[in-house]
Amino acid sequence: MDTVPQPAAPSVAQPATLSAPQPVLPAVPPVPGVPAAPPSIHVRAAITWLAIFPLVAIGMMAAAPLMETWHPVFRAMVVVPTAVYVVLPRLFAAHGFLMRRRMTRR
Repeated sequence: MDTVPQPAAPSVAQPATLSAPQPVLPAVPPVPGVPAAPPSIHVRAAITWLAIFPLVAIGMMAAAPLMETWHPVFRAMVVVPTAVYVVLPRLFAAHGFLMRRRMTRR
């Protein structure tokens, strides 16, 4: 088995350089066109719940006459893509709009 030689640790410790304290700058207002930070996991969970629950509760009942003979897995194959590709992007866009508007009001 070949071993790779490890570089030797420096024998003389390097002194820590002291730097002048950095001034505290005021908060910069958001720049239009610059994306904001992504929402927290809790906000994403709430938005996802707001998209999925009504689609499952109302959408499945409304579509029941059309899909009553379908297996529940196939029904979900209609509801979930609708939520992911149609409803969730719109809810996240609305959330982003509200957060940008909230930040510009401050």
